[in-house]
Amino acid sequence: MSNAIEIRDLTKSYGPRRGLTGLTLDIREGEVFGYLGPNGAGKSTTIRLLLDLIRPTSGAATVLGLDPRRDGVEMRRRTGYLAGDFVVDGRQRVRECLRFLGDLRGGVPRHRIDDLADRLGLDQGATIKSLSKGNRQKVGLVQAFMHTPELLILDEPTSGLDPLVQQTFLELVTEAAGNGQTVFMSSHIMDEVEAVADRLGILRDGTLVALDTVADLRAAATRRIEIGFAAPVSVDEFRTLPGLVEPSLDETGTVLRAGLTGTPDAVVKAAARHTVTALHTTEPHLDEIFHSHYTGTAAAPRPAA
Repeated sequence: MSNAIEIRDLTKSYGPRRGLTGLTLDIREGEVFGYLGPNGAGKSTTIRLLLDLIRPTSGAATVLGLDPRRDGVEMRRRTGYLAGDFVVDGRQRVRECLRFLGDLRGGVPRHRIDDLADRLGLDQGATIKSLSKGNRQKVGLVQAFMHTPELLILDEPTSGLDPLVQQTFLELVTEAAGNGQTVFMSSHIMDEVEAVADRLGILRDGTLVALDTVADLRAAATRRIEIGFAAPVSVDEFRTLPGLVEPSLDETGTVLRAGLTGTPDAVVKAAARHTVTALHTTEPHLDEIFHSHYTGTAAAPRPAA
């Protein structure tokens, strides 16, 4: 599989502060890639470097096999972009704005614009300046998707959208991926990334600290396990078991609680020496995994149900 984006040792410094440090990353053609991190982590810096809106301090990147600086016009022709701070002329009506932007793209069928606007609940008769933040974001989404680009680069795309429109956006992303388009989507909203992303990367202070599928990140994270026994047991039996983290017993000595990494095989075999009355495990939520990577501490999974 070819790569839609290739980034090698990309660094951007703002005086004494680094916005991005030695980023190396490949985005595969046709995948939905979630780029996670809080505000200031370096997500927008990465996107602006890819689009040649700012220049790197060092390192390089290619987008759709093109050099963003030398081949910028061709690259942008094949890319749909939604900025985190999407701004257009407020005096225009939505319909005029979108048709103008479509003409700049070489012509976009009006029915395509109308269909996207209808799905997002966007009033094309309104002036841009009269729109709420959420409705301006809808304009940005329409202009990014309307020409069916090979690559969509979306910076915090659901900012200001209500939950129903967020769901429509996720449907648009899924449809784009089904059409073979690549989606590079930055966000700090875990649930929306989890719903559509094939892989995700977690950025912390300008450095990539995790890169994997959601399933594999979950598998490597700490789960919560709780085992009930018919009679009291000794916690010492479980302290040295591989993968078991901070085992403890309740006041009756019959309920063992612990964190668990990797396979539960050793724990199950040790527990089977006793009469087991209950066993619960809880998978960590994506926001817990994100928190553990961002803070550099182990995830604290929610208690077993």
